[in-house]
Amino acid sequence: MHEIGHFIDGRRIDGTSGRFGEVYNPATGEVQARVALASTDEINAAVASAGAAQPKWAATNPQRRARVMMRFVELLNTNMDKLAEALSREHGKTLPDAKGDVQRGLEVAEFCIGAPHLLKGEYTDSAGPGIDMFSMRQALGVVAGITPFNFPAMIPMWKMCPAIACGNAFILKPSERDPTVPLMLAELMQEAGLPDGILQVVNGDKEAVDAILHHPEIMAVGFVGSTPIAEYIYAKGCAAGKRVQCFGGAKNHMIIMPDADMDQAADALVGAGFGAAGERCMAISVAVPVGEATADLLIEKLIPRVESLKIGPYTGGNDVDFGPVITRASQKRILDLVESGVRAGAELKVDGRGFRMQGYEDGFFVGACLFDRVTPDMDIYREEIFGPVLSTVRAASYQDAIDLTMNNPYGNGTAIYTRDGDTARDFASRINVGMVGVNVPIPVPLAYHTFGGWKKSGFGDLNQHGPDAFRFYTRTKTVTARWPSGIKEGAAFSIPTMD
Repeated sequence: MHEIGHFIDGRRIDGTSGRFGEVYNPATGEVQARVALASTDEINAAVASAGAAQPKWAATNPQRRARVMMRFVELLNTNMDKLAEALSREHGKTLPDAKGDVQRGLEVAEFCIGAPHLLKGEYTDSAGPGIDMFSMRQALGVVAGITPFNFPAMIPMWKMCPAIACGNAFILKPSERDPTVPLMLAELMQEAGLPDGILQVVNGDKEAVDAILHHPEIMAVGFVGSTPIAEYIYAKGCAAGKRVQCFGGAKNHMIIMPDADMDQAADALVGAGFGAAGERCMAISVAVPVGEATADLLIEKLIPRVESLKIGPYTGGNDVDFGPVITRASQKRILDLVESGVRAGAELKVDGRGFRMQGYEDGFFVGACLFDRVTPDMDIYREEIFGPVLSTVRAASYQDAIDLTMNNPYGNGTAIYTRDGDTARDFASRINVGMVGVNVPIPVPLAYHTFGGWKKSGFGDLNQHGPDAFRFYTRTKTVTARWPSGIKEGAAFSIPTMD
């Protein structure tokens, strides 16, 4: 069994805290590695290294910083298979899904190649007599990201690439459950020409998180994970005077109108609900058919599709639709929630509780589950299950479906399936959710737009990637300049104007 350490000052190092976490193979249930859990001293060392390196990096012109991103993208493409295999081995998701994880992060790195344009300020000539005004976007300094297990490549790149392109040094605290890929990304960034100290990867648990939140030299923190932890990090980070963006849990609804293409809608629900074993913050976990006839037809279409899903280890190749969940604790929690749904009176149309994978009996597998006639008072509706469970909540009308979605405390993503343009336009306009799909089941914006949820799914004023990322990782300085050329005015005691 090997040990996984940290990446500090341009190289991998061993942990010194003496504390370790276990990294599992989710398909077998076996421990495959130990990961060092950083102490406060190790976080402080990483910040010190970052702080020493950052001023020179910020003074490097944006075009040269962008060239590092360009080379990083080339290396990501070259190493795609290695990254995907390492990701799948620790997370459990299929290889095609793992490659998608890397690809969606790579696209943000591609967007960051345009940093010179995104960092341009504004200029006003002759704002007053002999006076010019201009603004500059400047890096914050040392910033940090705390990222989740479910996208160990994509979300670290969503955080670190814009931050670094802006001229910051970045401290990454990835999930300790699947730590290998973030370390590989750091090595590739170093190979691309990033100076020592600009990207640090420090593995750890709550001690590392609290050390980041309390460190006075860390100017901003980004987080993705559960809502309770998002609320904790947002409150602590803001209280410490940091700029903070936090993205939490989700309960994403898909409304199916009577005029929708039912085969298309059913396919979309199965892919969006069960891909990656449902361990996605943008997974569709609630289907909302409008009208009894629509619901009956939808369930009829869903049952055979869900029953035919192929579950297995990532080594099963293209024959596997989804793999295990991340830990045994997650497996138990999901199965407990399924049991609670049955006890509450929901109809379990496809029961995956008894699934066992031959040869992988100790793996963290959960069979696909499909519920009908779920009601909003049930735990399986209220809780973010984060597993391969799709709940169907029947709505009597379009307005009831809208109200169900809008009254939910989460507001990450939602979708509607319809052929009617008026309905789709009304839905997109009225719904109080951050990302909306119209006949698109997982409406994750591309890298040049911005990603972020509303309500209890997002905390902070600015979102991830797109132009918002460059606003988050920089601050604006405005300069008012005058070259008097012999003008004699004397002292002025009123507030200056440009008249």
